[in-house]
Amino acid sequence: MAHRREDSNPFADEDLNPYSKPGNFPSQNSRLKPLSHEPVDYNRDATVEIPLDSSKDLRKKEMELQAKENELKRREEDLKRREDALARAGIVIEEKNWPPIYPIIHHDIENEIPVHLQKLQYVAFTTYLGLVLCLVWNLFSVTAAWIKGEGVMIWLLAIIYIISGVPGAYVCWYRPLYRAMRTDSALKFGWFFLTYVFHISFCCLATIAPPMFFKGNSLTGILPAVDLFRSSTLVGALYFVGCVFFAIESMLSIWVIQQVYMYFRGTGKAAEMKREAARSMAAAL
Repeated sequence: MAHRREDSNPFADEDLNPYSKPGNFPSQNSRLKPLSHEPVDYNRDATVEIPLDSSKDLRKKEMELQAKENELKRREEDLKRREDALARAGIVIEEKNWPPIYPIIHHDIENEIPVHLQKLQYVAFTTYLGLVLCLVWNLFSVTAAWIKGEGVMIWLLAIIYIISGVPGAYVCWYRPLYRAMRTDSALKFGWFFLTYVFHISFCCLATIAPPMFFKGNSLTGILPAVDLFRSSTLVGALYFVGCVFFAIESMLSIWVIQQVYMYFRGTGKAAEMKREAARSMAAAL
């Protein structure tokens, strides 16, 4: 059996260590040179500017914010004192909440009107909306009649009816009834009766629209409807519809004033109103 020769120095092999022979050592010039260090740009003369007034500015802004906060608190307390004073005096601040799209009036039957009067108040509000519908339809019908050659005067009168009637009805009779139902005031009930009678009279007259009260065909009553039906079937039909609207409005309004009067008499508000009127007359004398 052949014995493998054991080498004392395994790196003595030329293939493994080329520098094992004396003449194979690299020269000093051929040695690897160390990598040169890249210079780092330290600008020792550069100064960092730290604003000395930063703490003063922060303190100043903090004081300004504190002053604004104190001013807001003072205004809130002042507003609260005024609201409390108005509430003690019986003056209620009404927030506009109707119609929901563009609030222009305050209206909250569910939360402000007693439960046993809410149905009556809703019907009264329906008569107000019904009057708005009647006047809008009246303007539409009169516009059609004007186009058919009835003259511009009736159209101008229809404009006057709607401009004065819609806000006038709210101010004159619906808002007094709403406040009378809410506060149970006898004087407000009396004002409602006085103005609502004029409302019913107007609706009844508009249903007929006699020429002695109204100029030409400015209202969609039964008489103008018959007259216009002969010349234009379409305009006559529009006037007939307007006549029906005014008739329904008249019947609902009569029912409302009857119900309000029955409640007014049943609660003794009539006698209270007489006493208040007598005291007012005595004070005036």
